[in-house]
Amino acid sequence: MKAHLILAVSALLFCFGLAAQTQQGEDLDLQYATELLKKGAEAPDFTLNDIDGKPFTFSSLKGRRAVLVFWASWCPDCRAEVPELKAMYEASDPGKVAFVSVSFDREFDKFKNYAEQNALPGVQLFDPSGKKDSAIGSAYHVKWIPSLYLIDAAGKVEFGTVVAAKIAAALKQ
Repeated sequence: MKAHLILAVSALLFCFGLAAQTQQGEDLDLQYATELLKKGAEAPDFTLNDIDGKPFTFSSLKGRRAVLVFWASWCPDCRAEVPELKAMYEASDPGKVAFVSVSFDREFDKFKNYAEQNALPGVQLFDPSGKKDSAIGSAYHVKWIPSLYLIDAAGKVEFGTVVAAKIAAALKQ
């Protein structure tokens, strides 16, 4: 009987934990993602150098959905999302979904070292202007990092969020 009671209490605590996580994710978007581009908006095009110093133009991905991530190596919330991003990447078909990350690190070596040491998935881009001064961050209304977008194959915003799990859920649909 005591074991059943412990099991029941554990199950309730687990459910409350999931509800709190869902609520927290919703609260994070309500708090930090309110200014992100809305569904149907044209995703602004940009060109940045990748981790190898080669120019990459975002619009080259038209025809595939894209997960666009704004982050920095110094950001603890960004680092916490890495496992979710890796799982999304592994579960996705690269012919249908591209992953592009824009780092707001101001020092290229810090960006490159973190990206390589953590085997960050997809195309890794460097914006040396940093979060506050980034024209790209401004065009995407990034006020908080990480900020993530799901862009459709036509280059339109499906949605923006600060919670990677929401992008993962949309990719599974």
